[in-house]
Amino acid sequence: MGCFACFDGGNKQRRKEEEKLASDEARAKAAEAAQKRQEQFEKSAAGRAARAQQQGMAKQAANSNKGEPVLKWQMR
Repeated sequence: MGCFACFDGGNKQRRKEEEKLASDEARAKAAEAAQKRQEQFEKSAAGRAARAQQQGMAKQAANSNKGEPVLKWQMR
């Protein structure tokens, strides 16, 4: 079989191209499915709650430490 390896060069190249096309198609389908899942999640109650929680955390982080030290203490 080793003697005839040079005769299979065209088939190998064609197979690689077909595998690459199939891989690209699968990747595109997976990305589309992930996008649909993301959109469905954002429309769901859990998605809205998660978005509201993130916005609340962002507001709290922006307003929490207006240049003042977090820990305050006094010497008496």
